[in-house]
Amino acid sequence: MKKNRKFWAALIIFSLTGQVAWVVENMYFNVFIYKMFRASASDIALMVSASAVAATLTTILMGALSDRIGKRKIFMCAGYIAWGISIISFALIRADVISALFGTAVAAASVGITLVIIMDCVMTFFGSTANDAAYNAWLTDSTDAGNRGAAEGINSMMPLISILVVFGGFMGFDLDQASSWTTIYCIIGGLVLLIGILGFFLVEEAPVKQPDSLGYFGTILYGFRPDVIRKNTVLYLSMAAFMVFNISIQIYMPYLIIYYEQTLGMADYVLIMAPAIILAAAVTFFFGRLVDRYGFRKMVLPAMFLLLAGFVLLWLVPSKVPAEGMGMKIPVFIGSLLMMSGYLSGMATFGTQLRNYTPEHMAGRFQGLRILSQVLIPGIIGPQIGAWVLRDAPTVANSDGTTSFLPSADIFLAALIVLAIVIAWLAAWLPRIRESKA
Repeated sequence: MKKNRKFWAALIIFSLTGQVAWVVENMYFNVFIYKMFRASASDIALMVSASAVAATLTTILMGALSDRIGKRKIFMCAGYIAWGISIISFALIRADVISALFGTAVAAASVGITLVIIMDCVMTFFGSTANDAAYNAWLTDSTDAGNRGAAEGINSMMPLISILVVFGGFMGFDLDQASSWTTIYCIIGGLVLLIGILGFFLVEEAPVKQPDSLGYFGTILYGFRPDVIRKNTVLYLSMAAFMVFNISIQIYMPYLIIYYEQTLGMADYVLIMAPAIILAAAVTFFFGRLVDRYGFRKMVLPAMFLLLAGFVLLWLVPSKVPAEGMGMKIPVFIGSLLMMSGYLSGMATFGTQLRNYTPEHMAGRFQGLRILSQVLIPGIIGPQIGAWVLRDAPTVANSDGTTSFLPSADIFLAALIVLAIVIAWLAAWLPRIRESKA
């Protein structure tokens, strides 16, 4: 089906804004509790895991509800408005206020970390309703096999564009200052809220089949039924491979910025990463079109090997090059470019595969399963592997008497090992499947 400009505008605006919000959560909430409340690797892993559980439960429940109601637009738009308000609420979580109430820095840090984790789950409920459940179901309903790779290529490069937007926007802020975080949360939350309002005028409702006789709870459980699994074997096996791929990503991603800034001492990591992000976004855009042309079978392994090459280079950097100067920055740049290109190209390839094999007009009830393989299991297992790898990481003393850990490059080695499992599985399985014509 040929899509009009309004569709592409809605896709870009909702995808980019949603990913900006997710980047702040997935990459900078970790920095926030690390800098403001001296969080440990275990604290960060707990926050990521709790958010993953909240995201999955929300997507299962709200995706099924959108199927039953037969509407996506109201969940998208109202969800973005509530999502924006919940992000703004983080401006109220201030270390100085908590310290005044609880006295010692250690006690205040513990309370602050707990509050952030709770509010992260609340924010995730609104974000997953709007983005994971409604937006992704709308995108599946609104595309077909002829344009899904192109749409997924744009959708999958938005995380990189959003990282560039957030990195660039955060350059003007001193993230060691609480006032900077207050401003950031108000700006990002306000942007998401405004996009939700705009969506009422921009988004065109996708065609959704009238509700069947399953009932709401039957719709929730539909994707877990053995007969449904047997009829959609390729979809579920693709989800299994996607799950292990995302476990690999979650081993290092929660600690990535802290690693760049604190371990490598790259205070200017934004300037180094920006060109890599721009190039990786271009790679992802064209990769999506190649998926449309050549299919999942031929394109998924090249994406995996790009990611593997990035892991190898990032793992070797600290032990093979000087700790300062361009001798380190160039390998970090190349490794980051390969890592991000492989990650987002992999997301585009798997995303297209899952959408192609999702039963028609049932996108809402299958979004929970997608999030289970993309967020829940990876979000629990990956960060815990990363925390285990960093269990003996060196620490530095802070001025308030607390300590902070320094992530090591071993997180990339652990991610590489898990990714090797994905590559071996795909190499054995791919010759046995045929491309979907959905």
